[in-house]
Amino acid sequence: MKVTDHITNAKGKTLFSFEIVPPVKGRNIQELYNNIDPLMEFNPPFIDVTTSREETIYIKKEGLLDKKTTRMRPGTVGICASIQHKYNVDTVPHVICGGFTKEETEYMLVDCHYLGIQNVMALRGDARSEQKYFEPTDGGHPFAINLVKQIQDLNCGKYLHESIESEHCSEFCIGVAGYPEKHLESPSLQSDLKRLKEKVDAGADYVVTQMFFDNKKYFEFVEAAKNIGITVPIIPGIKPIAVKRHMQLLPQVFRIDMPQDLIEAVDSCATNKDVRAVGIEWAIQQSKELKAAGVPVLHYYSMGKSDNIKAIAEALF
Repeated sequence: MKVTDHITNAKGKTLFSFEIVPPVKGRNIQELYNNIDPLMEFNPPFIDVTTSREETIYIKKEGLLDKKTTRMRPGTVGICASIQHKYNVDTVPHVICGGFTKEETEYMLVDCHYLGIQNVMALRGDARSEQKYFEPTDGGHPFAINLVKQIQDLNCGKYLHESIESEHCSEFCIGVAGYPEKHLESPSLQSDLKRLKEKVDAGADYVVTQMFFDNKKYFEFVEAAKNIGITVPIIPGIKPIAVKRHMQLLPQVFRIDMPQDLIEAVDSCATNKDVRAVGIEWAIQQSKELKAAGVPVLHYYSMGKSDNIKAIAEALF
């Protein structure tokens, strides 16, 4: 079922969902299941699975370093199919520009269609670790809007090199990212909102926000989006703080602000176990306010660990 259909069928009830990352290749998928199992009691209608781009690694060979390109966390589509089969829950694979040609993207989407996956999240993706700025892959898309257009074309039977009239075209529900504190590369929030409107006009069906820690930022973002004509559901993305290092790392990587109350609460913690407890409580209070405001879904960035997400969900669902 499509994400938007789940939201419609909920009739105003706030749903619970979460995002996971594929395991590093060579690891057992059971580890992933072990972190999903405790969250299934909260009846998530869908689970997001991220896609990683390629990385540069160096292998010692005869006294020299041999430069290789590899993907450390492959398997997104296979994981999505496994989850749908094991748990009978919809999955949302992330489809990214970085690291994929248009042809590779088309093949991935065809695989998803054959497997009965009806939802995809269209993202530009990050720059490679050795790049200062995002650089499009040769033969790939430069922006998420181009990806949205390709997915929407496929829904209409338009492939890269031909159009096919068929009763069995894909019907992907397309999610895109939104940034309550603007994308780190955008010159202004208003400019960023215009780019979001373009993605929605191109065929995006819903928006999931980047993490934020001040609900005021989300509410202002939703209002501003409505004011420029964005009417699709806007799902808040929540990430509980888990370690002290997050207080420096998250603002640095995502260009987000941390509320002073949260900063002081984390600073007062003696251990990361204490920090994790603070992060859980902060996310619970955030979620309660968002749920009271009638958000369609509370979407949690679990990053493969479920104990803190379970504690939050127990207080809400």
